Amino acid sequence: MNVVLLYGGKSGEHEISLLSCASVIRNISAAHNVSLISISKDGKWYLEDSSVFEEVRSNPGAALCVHEDESREVKVSFGQGKDRVFFSGGSYIPCDVVFPVLHGTYGEDGTVQGVFEMAGVPFAGCGTLASAAAMDKETAKILLKSAGIPVVPYVCLTRAQINSSSLYDSLIDNAVETLGFPLFVKPCAAGSSDGASLARNRKELSFALMEAFTWDNKVLIEKAVDAREVECSVTGNSVTAHPDSSCTVLKAYGPGEIVPTHDFYDYDAKYNDPDGAELKIPADFPAETLEQIRETAKKAYSALNSSGFARVDFFVDRSTGEIYLNEINTIPGFTKISMFPKMCEADGLDYSSLIDYLLEEGIENFNARQSLCTSR
Repeated sequence: MNVVLLYGGKSGEHEISLLSCASVIRNISAAHNVSLISISKDGKWYLEDSSVFEEVRSNPGAALCVHEDESREVKVSFGQGKDRVFFSGGSYIPCDVVFPVLHGTYGEDGTVQGVFEMAGVPFAGCGTLASAAAMDKETAKILLKSAGIPVVPYVCLTRAQINSSSLYDSLIDNAVETLGFPLFVKPCAAGSSDGASLARNRKELSFALMEAFTWDNKVLIEKAVDAREVECSVTGNSVTAHPDSSCTVLKAYGPGEIVPTHDFYDYDAKYNDPDGAELKIPADFPAETLEQIRETAKKAYSALNSSGFARVDFFVDRSTGEIYLNEINTIPGFTKISMFPKMCEADGLDYSSLIDYLLEEGIENFNARQSLCTSR
């Protein structure tokens, strides 16, 4: 199979994508013919030399980067078939399926998924709608609440609202009165805890809002629940699943629990501090609670019309045991220490088989879309 791995990106999670893709390279089946397309921080696409793949695959210490060689810039064509989508250096790049190992904006938010859908090429993971809905945390909460899934109480602020000083003051007063301190403040559409802060008083809240608004034009203020952090992996296609196609049937793996040593599971705890958190798989809950989390994860996955894979994150209130859905990540981390592949592996789906599984589902999803009418 001809597989294109896409990594990097114009995102605050660019460096995490490099780590995730390096892990995919080291674990993808040798039976595949793999091409690497990198995306620079300013959004340009480049075809990496085959030696880059070989170096990362053979050397555990090798790191991915983006080689900005203008002679290898990639152009995308539309409407010419999946074998004539990516063009570089005078020829088309062989492609049966794309695995976008991208995180955050312009990679996980539905934008690149829309490119793939318009170009007519199979790809692993959620489509445009699910990716965009999951990335915008306010939109996701609205959809999840409509499906009867509890979410953490929140207030959403827009840049238009904070541009009015009088309106801003009243909105902050309402948020504090309604939710109470401490509060989590986070951009609506950013990942890996970029721009997220914990505020214990009004002064910290003001600084937290300033930081969050540098990442997005919408910001969430959430009640800080004293909770255990639990995650669940989900694969399959919530819209076109067929019992005869195993990779399309919804499956939940785990759940696992994250026990951070920081105030919360922030960027440093996830990626910089090797002792930033303890990962427990399975989470230490009664069997019925684990099953409730798995079923809720699949229900949430379906509420957003998800396909391919996602990591569904929960909070479990320490005092009441109430379960809140925190967020859905449609391209979760794929590093060697990331929870998504670890939970799958704990349930019997090893990393290499997981990659094949996701590629297969991407092709199945593409075929299901291709069977639909687009004109009369």
